[in-house]
Amino acid sequence: MPRLLICTNILFITIYKTLKIIESLVKLKFFIRALGFFVMLSSSLVVLAAYPDRPVTIIIGFPPGTGTDTVTRIMADRLSQRLGQQFLVENKVGVAGSIGAGIAAKAKPDGYTLLVSASAPMSINPHIYKNLNYSPLTDFTPIGMLVWLPYLMVVNPNDPANTLQQFLANAQKSPTPINYGSTGNGATSNLVMSVLAKRANIEMTQVPYKGSSQAQADVIGGQLPVTFDTLSSSIAMVRAGKLKPLAVATLKRTELAPEIPTVVEQGFPGFEIGAWLGLFGPVALPPAIQKTLLNEINLILQEPETRAKLAKGGAEVRTSASSGEFVVFLKNDYENTGKLIRDFDIKPME
Repeated sequence: MPRLLICTNILFITIYKTLKIIESLVKLKFFIRALGFFVMLSSSLVVLAAYPDRPVTIIIGFPPGTGTDTVTRIMADRLSQRLGQQFLVENKVGVAGSIGAGIAAKAKPDGYTLLVSASAPMSINPHIYKNLNYSPLTDFTPIGMLVWLPYLMVVNPNDPANTLQQFLANAQKSPTPINYGSTGNGATSNLVMSVLAKRANIEMTQVPYKGSSQAQADVIGGQLPVTFDTLSSSIAMVRAGKLKPLAVATLKRTELAPEIPTVVEQGFPGFEIGAWLGLFGPVALPPAIQKTLLNEINLILQEPETRAKLAKGGAEVRTSASSGEFVVFLKNDYENTGKLIRDFDIKPME
């Protein structure tokens, strides 16, 4: 009996120690998990607290003098002042903004390379060009909308037409198609004029330019009959009397230039085509940085002085309450623009 008792005690002690070891391992597992979560949380907080700790590059796909460039530089100046690091604007021009978008899409997602894109690279070009090196819906982290840019149809001050209807009537009488300037195949300036020509049943020939300022210069010089350009790019020349405005492509007259009639009120119901601008990062941008940038741009866009600068430049402030809201907008705009391009038989480019 004593030997049996001793063996039983040894067995119970062994079981007890084994259970204690198992309990320790379970506790260690939970500790490791908790430690991992704490490390992840701490890392996110460090990113949030430290960003930015060096200059940030904002890429745009359009040249100096365009509406995209003007708005981006206004925003970059304020971000630099608020966040204590330089936000530098780089113009990577070509393929209606798609060159810049492609470069930004391939950048490291650390918040130090951003993109301000117009609607063309995100919503128009993917339906026009077959060989883009990015996907607008999967290769970016949308941060938030910045502004809406109304489009304005302008001609030389000596043009006999003083209204859109007069211009279209003269175009219908022309023995050859009327040339118009754009910033390239797939640009909003190309889309808006193509849709108007289809609806008005007139023939027009696109003359692509690297930037809107070059197209404007040729209209002013009399080498080009007409162009549709952003209000932000053309309003200064209109105010100076160097360009004559015929119509703005908004549903109702814009507060930025209420004296200019709309395409709608001159015989084309529902006609509204413009360009939005938004801020993006590469895909997999840390959520903490995404949130920081969204909060900052929304605060900047509420500043009276900033809003006045943007309005003077022909841009209407439009913000996103959340990055998720901007994502939904992007998807809808992508689908709606694709339908518009198909409905009006705007041909894809190689």
